Amino acid sequence: MKTKYLLLLIVFLLAVIPADAQCAMCRAVLESEEDGTMAKGINNGIMYLMVFPYLLVGGIGFIIYRSRKKAKASEN
Repeated sequence: MKTKYLLLLIVFLLAVIPADAQCAMCRAVLESEEDGTMAKGINNGIMYLMVFPYLLVGGIGFIIYRSRKKAKASEN
């Protein structure tokens, strides 16, 4: 059972879906540029900033899971 969840987690971590995320003002300014290098940089920056909330929530969830597991083990 654990192997199944671990495999599923690895698949989700390795599956990358390209996404473009920009506000309307950024998009308007960046579309006027011809080569698009600045737009790629902005998109990458947004993606990097989006990772940290997920890491925080995942870390807190893991800490809660681990503490509950320890409490259950000490109860038995």
